[in-house]
Amino acid sequence: MKIGYIRVSTAEQNTIRQEILMKELGVDEIYIDKISGKNTNRPQLKAMLEYVRCGDTVIVSEISRFARNTKDLLELVEMLTDKGVEFVSKKEAIDTTTPTGKFMLTIFGAVAELEREYILQRQREGIAAAKDMGKYTGRRAKEYADFDKVIARWRKGEITAAKAMKDLGMSRSTFYRRVK
Repeated sequence: MKIGYIRVSTAEQNTIRQEILMKELGVDEIYIDKISGKNTNRPQLKAMLEYVRCGDTVIVSEISRFARNTKDLLELVEMLTDKGVEFVSKKEAIDTTTPTGKFMLTIFGAVAELEREYILQRQREGIAAAKDMGKYTGRRAKEYADFDKVIARWRKGEITAAKAMKDLGMSRSTFYRRVK
């Protein structure tokens, strides 16, 4: 079966252009989300991923309609591949039914991975430079009202650690880090 996935960012946007393409391509079933593609938490995307079966082909008009970042794209395509489902993006001419399509998808993934590494490297260098200039000191520690009083009661054994954490509104890890 040919399964179409259509997405627009808001309920006000229309899907006509994508729907026409799907009809021209002879798509059997269409799933439509009218929600941001910032992540994969989309109801119709999830329904489509559950519906597809081995031998099906998922078709999108363009990659950005399916995933907004390469990490999500590669994870989604891997899910499809694991189910024996092919992926086709018309605009970018990516068709995982062909060796060239699989190669292009791999190139997209490799370039994205390289770019992520460059971003992290630049971020680390920028933080180091800012620290050297005294401009980067990190996030300020959160202030907790009555911290000293509650900790004193805990140390005396008047209250449990769990009670102290609850009274302060503090997580377990933060509590033990702060009382060291």
